[in-house]
Amino acid sequence: MLDQSQDNTAARWHERARAVRPTALALINGALVPSQSGETFECMSPIDGRKLASVAACDRGDVDLAVAAARECFERREWSGQSPAARKRVLLNFAQRVEAAGEELALLETLDVGKPIRDSLGVDVTATVTCLRWYAEAIDKIYDQIGPTDATSLALVTREPVGVVGAIVPWNFPMLMAAWKIAPVLAAGNSLVLKPSEKSPLSAIRLGELALEAGLPPGALQILPGFGQTAGAALAAHLDVDCIAFTGSTATGKSVMQAAAQSNLKRVSLECGGKSPNIVMADFDDLDRVARTAAYAIFFNQGEMCSAGSRLLVQESIREPLLERIARIARTMSPGDPLDPDTVLGAMVDEIQTQRVLDYIASGRSEGARLALGGQRVRRESGGCYIEPTVFDGVRQSMRIAREEIFGPVLATLSFRDLDEALRLANDVSYGLAAAIWTRDLRDAHRAARALRAGVVYVNCYDADDITVPFGGFRQSGFGRDRSLHAFDKYTELKTTWIDLT
Repeated sequence: MLDQSQDNTAARWHERARAVRPTALALINGALVPSQSGETFECMSPIDGRKLASVAACDRGDVDLAVAAARECFERREWSGQSPAARKRVLLNFAQRVEAAGEELALLETLDVGKPIRDSLGVDVTATVTCLRWYAEAIDKIYDQIGPTDATSLALVTREPVGVVGAIVPWNFPMLMAAWKIAPVLAAGNSLVLKPSEKSPLSAIRLGELALEAGLPPGALQILPGFGQTAGAALAAHLDVDCIAFTGSTATGKSVMQAAAQSNLKRVSLECGGKSPNIVMADFDDLDRVARTAAYAIFFNQGEMCSAGSRLLVQESIREPLLERIARIARTMSPGDPLDPDTVLGAMVDEIQTQRVLDYIASGRSEGARLALGGQRVRRESGGCYIEPTVFDGVRQSMRIAREEIFGPVLATLSFRDLDEALRLANDVSYGLAAAIWTRDLRDAHRAARALRAGVVYVNCYDADDITVPFGGFRQSGFGRDRSLHAFDKYTELKTTWIDLT
């Protein structure tokens, strides 16, 4: 972790960045290897367009090797056969090594995806360590059950690892999303094949190295950088993968689910897109607090969050004063150098995502929404990918910016007359990941929490977070839950053993 007594300056981080030589190979059966084809892809930094590495481009042949190694490890019980206490020691050692490499991992994350170094350190690394430690500690605290049968029988209900798990993770929180899969999958005794996004492979490869150093046996964890349409598709369709866990877009999630069904009917969990409503009732009188929270709910991580509060639903009587406050805060969040510890808004992940967001901004304007703030690409001289905080007012429910996931720093503001209308607007999208309600009326808060079709509902806050509670969505935001003990449900099977005592 960062020692605040050290020289925590942009100059120091740039100096370290110039010296970075990231590992860019696949990790298969405990060895760092190039792809079988020898193909690579260029990993470019969205900060300034610099090339970071030529990364192994894994495809179907590499997936076959990785799955075979994972299966052999599982069947030999090299990891699954270890006691909970033994697995716990390895995962705690893993967490300790991740913490010790915190600055290195944070730098890789910032260079790879453009997020501010303060967030890579203070959020991503910290939460990754917490996740690994929490699941390590949970391993030896989960008990099996005895069924309440009559005295002539003994029915044991035991939880067993599902086997070989494939995981495909996104680019917005590469390290943390990897940890959300790695920690419970390994804690439960499975073997894992992890495919990071081709936009952000570097921190996942480094995590794999650290896991081996911590004592994880070869084959228990494979890291396969590569493209979704090759490595990801092969993993989802592989006949020897027992479970596929995916985090990413809804469109890709549907493809993963289809491949799983058409192959071996493997278990699937999906955490997909969102278009989350942030409802503000006029009776909530602290508009400064709402404005601060609403601004960070959409602009944190450059808006590249599946649970971002991208739809602001405001009761008409407070719409103008609230928007004025949000705009004032947003003006202080102009994109800056991600390697400067004072920067709060960094770069978009790449040119493709930058153009996608700009296209949505153009769509909002052409469909008649009022551009209240921002809307421009900035810092062009850097060679990187930066978009300023953008706020639309006068948005109608039929507009694309009100219905589709943008995944960028773009806020769509809609007004409503009463709570009934707000709830109709909130639920009138295909997603259901997160939602929020701001009110002083306890009855309205409970009513909204029950009515909102979302996996997480925030009351008088947004993006409150803890490893102890589940995270996941309704409807086209997917199914299955990350975090908490509920994550074990995805990666374990329940077995009943019936013993006749007569």
